[in-house]
Amino acid sequence: MRADDLDHKELLELDPDGGVIRFAGQRAILLDAVAMGLLRKYLVENFGLTAARTVLTQFGFAHGWRMAEALQAQFKWDSEEDWRNAGTRIHTLEGLFRVEEGGRDPLAKGGSVLVESYEAEQHLLHFGRADAPMCWTISGLISGYASRTAGKEIFVLEDRCLGKGDAGCHLFGRTREEWGDERADELRFFHASRLADCLDISLQRVTETLKAAERKLRDHRRAMTRVVPDVDLPLGIVAKSAPMTQVLDLARRVAKVDSTVLITGESGSGKERIARLVHDESTRAAGPFIAVNCGAITETLLESELFGHARGAFTGATQDRPGLFEAANGGTLLLDEVGEVSPGMQVKLLRALQEREIRRVGENKSRRIDARVVAATNRDLAHGVAGGAFRQDLYYRLKVVELRVPALRDRRDDILPLGRVLLANAALRMKRKIGGLSPAAADQLLRYEWPGNVRELENAMERAVALARGTRVELEDLPEEVRQAIPKPIVTPGAVRPLEEVEKDYIVAALELNGGNQTHTAEQLQIGSATLYRKLKSYGLIANPRSVPS
Repeated sequence: MRADDLDHKELLELDPDGGVIRFAGQRAILLDAVAMGLLRKYLVENFGLTAARTVLTQFGFAHGWRMAEALQAQFKWDSEEDWRNAGTRIHTLEGLFRVEEGGRDPLAKGGSVLVESYEAEQHLLHFGRADAPMCWTISGLISGYASRTAGKEIFVLEDRCLGKGDAGCHLFGRTREEWGDERADELRFFHASRLADCLDISLQRVTETLKAAERKLRDHRRAMTRVVPDVDLPLGIVAKSAPMTQVLDLARRVAKVDSTVLITGESGSGKERIARLVHDESTRAAGPFIAVNCGAITETLLESELFGHARGAFTGATQDRPGLFEAANGGTLLLDEVGEVSPGMQVKLLRALQEREIRRVGENKSRRIDARVVAATNRDLAHGVAGGAFRQDLYYRLKVVELRVPALRDRRDDILPLGRVLLANAALRMKRKIGGLSPAAADQLLRYEWPGNVRELENAMERAVALARGTRVELEDLPEEVRQAIPKPIVTPGAVRPLEEVEKDYIVAALELNGGNQTHTAEQLQIGSATLYRKLKSYGLIANPRSVPS
């Protein structure tokens, strides 16, 4: 048997009924390359580069050693060289990399040059270009295979890598004696003692991180309790007002059943927070919560983003890629700004919701999905249906249950508690000791209409924390449009006030806002200074004649 005679059709055995895959006589499993990339990302972010490289190198070494033994038992080789060269061939058939012609043997003088390395590709995807070679698993894999076939320890290392911008990954193997001290630091990644040391250090790091997170959480809770002790804060949602309390109650009830939910409300009102509450209160809470802004992606890209695509489906599709519907299996998919979806995409979205299956771009087969869909929009979809811009059948498919999130101006009882929570969050983030709002600043927050809703209030509190001179936010720290706000009169049944009384209150409020400056107040009210003076005099207020021009 020669290495060139290996054929993946003969090596691969599939047992669909038994759920068993065998490759080269050994039980195998199929792992998504992106999933392996995410594992790599998790290891690096949580345990550090050293520990991640050690784990992946030794995992690769064990894999390579096992494959060499399997091929020795499975085939009769013409020579030891064929057995050794079969390793690169078999790893290519596994989809791990491709070898340039003539560069099959990493132990040869010129080594091996790999292209299409899955590991370099995944590192670039999740971390960007590196400063050093990054094919840790593949180096371990080839080392393990070469060590088993040579009957002695062989260590394969890179000096060029696609992951750091080179044209290919250049690997070559030597014994420990041949390497000498040249790359001794890298050889330590192959030793079990190195793994134990790394894991000990990583465990200490994780413990320290958890302790820091607990301290931060305690500080946050203390800050929240201090500013709003009587408000329940699920996911930072403040709900003292009746309209918002009703929305939260309905959201918790609908979360228990696996139905589609449509969340409507103005931009910045907190629709995504409500969607996450629905997810966290549901039986799918342990699954993923994935949000996509449909209005920020073109129709072609949105289809690929939601449904995925097959390799070669379009220019740049170099590999199969699952979409967000598949990624959200077992969890919740939030389609934000669903009112922006094009008519053509609406048809495909409707089919996915009705049939509970999707078809990747460039594929002919359908795939079952198990994701709960929550849609959100700041548009009036009913108006869009009437005008023909939005499909009626899709509208009713999305609107099994509708949650209308009230605008901030319609839940005025929440303005101050929410403002204090956002203020405390900003103070913690900026590491400033801001205790709260001055009475004048608090009163002015209630006067403003907040057209940008909670998002605008959050920005206003962040600005106030940044500008505050003392330990509390003063009126001058608020944005100009908030400082200039004058409250609109509220009319309730059976309590209509005389126009003269309303006019008096408005004039007095404008005068207070301008610090008693009658000239400036008269200009804003678009009346003469003398007229303002007469009105103030009729109200029995003491006016300073010197402030009125003659």
